[in-house]
Amino acid sequence: MATSTLLTIDDFELLPAEAAENHELVEGELVDVSGNTPRHNKLRDWLVALMLPWMTERGLGTAIAEQEFDFLGNAHGPDVSVMGPAKAALLDLDRRVQRFVPDLAIEIASPSDTYDGLLAKKERYLKSGTAEVWLFSLSTRELAIYGARRTLTLRGADAITVDLMPGFSIGVEELMQGL
Repeated sequence: MATSTLLTIDDFELLPAEAAENHELVEGELVDVSGNTPRHNKLRDWLVALMLPWMTERGLGTAIAEQEFDFLGNAHGPDVSVMGPAKAALLDLDRRVQRFVPDLAIEIASPSDTYDGLLAKKERYLKSGTAEVWLFSLSTRELAIYGARRTLTLRGADAITVDLMPGFSIGVEELMQGL
C-alpha cells in the first residue's frame, strides 16, 4: 500500500510557483482551484475596486484579491480578503502564504465548487479567527454572510454593509449589475 506525505504550510511555501499556482493546501494535500470564469473574475475585481480606495482614503486597512493565508494549517486564497489596519500591517510582501487570517474573507462560488465544499471552507475560515465570511452565488445572485454577529442572506436591493468599512453600502443587484 502506497503512503503519501502530507504537506505543511512551509512545504507549500517552498513549492515552485508553477506547482503552487491554482492550488490550495487542504488537510496536507494540494487541491486544484483553477478555472474561474470572466463573470467570477469581474465580480472579484469589482469588489476590490470598490473596497480598496474606500479603506485606503479612511485609513481602515486594505483589500486584496487571491492572497493565500494560513487557515489552521490549510493554505486558502479567498477571492477577496479584507484586513483592518492591524492585520494590514502584518502583510509580508515576500511570503506566498500569510501567517495570519483576514478579518473578512469573500468567496465567489465557481462552477466547480460544491455547496458542502464552500461550507467547509467557510467553517475553516471562521474557526481560524476570520470575523466574517461572505459566499457569493452568481447563479442565484445572492450573498450569504456568516459571522459571530450575523448570519443572513442578501439579494436584490438588499444593502451590503461591512463592519470594517463604516458608511460603506451597496445593493447586491447593483454590485452584480452587468454580470
